[in-house]
Amino acid sequence: KVGWYNAVLQPAFHLPYPDDTLAFVVLSTPSMFDKALKPFVKKEWLKIIRDPVDQCVSHHLSGVKEKFPDQKVDIIFDYEILPSRKPKFLAQTAAHVAGAAYYYQRKDVKLDPWGRKKIYGVCIHPKYGGWFAIRGLLLFPDIQVPFLQQSAPADCVSTEEKRTELLEQFNFHWQDGRYRDIIEVKERYSEEQKAYFATPPAERFRLLGLTRLTE
Repeated sequence: KVGWYNAVLQPAFHLPYPDDTLAFVVLSTPSMFDKALKPFVKKEWLKIIRDPVDQCVSHHLSGVKEKFPDQKVDIIFDYEILPSRKPKFLAQTAAHVAGAAYYYQRKDVKLDPWGRKKIYGVCIHPKYGGWFAIRGLLLFPDIQVPFLQQSAPADCVSTEEKRTELLEQFNFHWQDGRYRDIIEVKERYSEEQKAYFATPPAERFRLLGLTRLTE
C-alpha cells in the first residue's frame, strides 16, 4: 500500500495517493538480460535513443499497463526525477516496505565504525543477494486495499558482523561487486551482463552492436 511507503518518509518524498492505494514494486532478476534485454535490442534497435535497459523496462511495463484497459495504471520508473532533482520515488525504501528486499542502512549496525563518513544503504534480496535491480512502481489509483497485510522483507544479513561488512563493501568497494555476494545466492549476473553494466553508459551501445543516436 502507498501508505506503508509514505509512513516511513518525510512529506517531501510522499507519493500523492491515498494510503490504501495498491502499488507494485517491479524488480529485474539476473535472467532479465538474456530473456528481456537482448531480444528487445535485437527487435527494436532502430528505436533505441537512450539507455537500452531503461527503454526495455519501459516497453515491458507499458505492455503490463495494456493488460488492464479498464483500470487507470500509473508507472514511475527508477530513473525519473522531479524538477527539484529529487527522484520521483525512493526505490530501496519501496522495495523494503513491499517486503521484496531488505534495505540495510547505517541504523541497522549498532557498533558504527564509520564516524563522520557518509554511509549509503543497500537492498539485499533473499534469493539474488545484490544481483538484482529495482526498476519501477506500478500504481493502481482506483484500487483501494484497506485489508492488505504488510509482509516484512527477509532479514537475510542478520548478524552485526555481516551487516558491517555489507555496508563497508557497498560504500567503499562497490566496483568489485563483492557486496552482491554477502549471502549465498541462487543466481547471479552472467559474465556478459557484468561486462555490460561495468561499461560506462555511453560505451554500452557498442557492446550491443548499436550506434549511438542523438536524442
